[in-house]
Amino acid sequence: MVTLLLKKSYQHKDLKEIKFNDLWNLHGIFTTMRVIGKPPKILFFKEHINNLIKSLKIYKIKKKNLKKNILNLIKLNVNKNKKYDHLLRVASNNKIISISLRKRQKPKLNFTLTMIKYKRIDPEYKNLKYRKIHSYLKKINTNKSDIALYKNNRLLETGTSNLLFIKKNKIYSPINNFYKGTTLSFFMKNIKIIKKNILINLLENYEEIIIVGSGKGVVSVKSINNLSWKRKSLKYYRILSKIYQQSVSKCPRYNG
Repeated sequence: MVTLLLKKSYQHKDLKEIKFNDLWNLHGIFTTMRVIGKPPKILFFKEHINNLIKSLKIYKIKKKNLKKNILNLIKLNVNKNKKYDHLLRVASNNKIISISLRKRQKPKLNFTLTMIKYKRIDPEYKNLKYRKIHSYLKKINTNKSDIALYKNNRLLETGTSNLLFIKKNKIYSPINNFYKGTTLSFFMKNIKIIKKNILINLLENYEEIIIVGSGKGVVSVKSINNLSWKRKSLKYYRILSKIYQQSVSKCPRYNG
C-alpha cells in the first residue's frame, strides 16, 4: 500500500480545496513527476506539464486557465525548503484537480517482472483507468518487481513504466499500444531506439530488458517470473543509467 505524504483536491471552478479524491478509474488524465533535492528540482517538468495539458484537451477537459491553475497548485504544494526524493502526482477530471506526493522507492538490482495478459484502456494516454493494474500491483513489492503487460504475443509496457529491449548492441521499443512516457521520450531524443514488435516467443534473443520511467528511473530486469528469460548483460543498463543521471544533475531548480 502506497503511503501518501501529501494529498489535496481542488475544484476546477474556484480552486477551493475539497476532500481528497485520487480520481482513479474516472474519466481523466494524470502524470507523475520525480521531485529531487533541496531546493527541489522536478525532472522533465515542462514536458510532463505539456503532455498533461495536451492529453486533458484530447479528453475534452478544457477548463479556463487550466495550465495556469495546475501550475499554481503545484507551486502551492511543493515546499522549497524540504529535501525531496519523491513522486508528485497530478490528476484531473472535469471537476477536480488532485495532487499527491509519496516517497520514491529505489528499485533493486534483482528486479523481476511477471507477465500479465492485458492491454491498458486507451493505452496511448496516461488515463486514470487503472483498476485492473492496481489489483496486480498491490500484491507485489514494487521496488523489487513489476508486471509486464502483453497482448497477442507482444510485450507492451509495465504496470508503471516503459520497456526497452537490447539485442546485439541495438535498443528496441514496442511499436504501439502503450503510453510513451516522458523518460522514454527523453531517451529517444538522445540515443537511437528502434521501434519493433517485441514477441514473447522470441524474447530469449534479447540480452537485456530495461525499465524506464519517472518513478523507476532506469532499472535492469534480472528475470521474468513466469518465463525462462534471464538477464545476460548489464552493458546498456549502465549506459542508460549514466545518461539518466546526467539529466538529473543538469535539471534546473524548480522556481514555481
